[in-house]
Amino acid sequence: MASTTATAARERTDQAQNLAERAVLVPVGASLLAQENIVSTLRGLAGKYRTRASLERELKRYERRGATARNRFERRVRKTRTRVERELRHRRSVVERTVMHNRDRLEREVRSVRGDLGKQSGVVTARTSKLVINAQELISSAS
Repeated sequence: MASTTATAARERTDQAQNLAERAVLVPVGASLLAQENIVSTLRGLAGKYRTRASLERELKRYERRGATARNRFERRVRKTRTRVERELRHRRSVVERTVMHNRDRLEREVRSVRGDLGKQSGVVTARTSKLVINAQELISSAS
């Protein structure tokens, strides 16, 4: 039983030691890896830009890449503008057609109402004339 307890204690001690080692080794390893990456990048840049010709070549490459990106952007802007203008023209024509249709319908309604009013005013005038004549006859018969 004593040997089992001693073995268990040793295993716990080993586990604690492994965790402590890992806690120290992980940051050390990460910093070494970062250092290697930085050195590699700097060596690559130093090799790439060592001479004036290679520097100018890289600058021209960047310039071409920038010009390509600018041209792509300008194409996209023109395409979008054309699409928006086309859509606006379509919407405008739809609105103009709707306005014209509504104006024609309103003018027809106004003509119809005017005709109805003209007929009704004729009827009212005739009735009024009859009433006036009847009133005059009543007045003259009463006197």
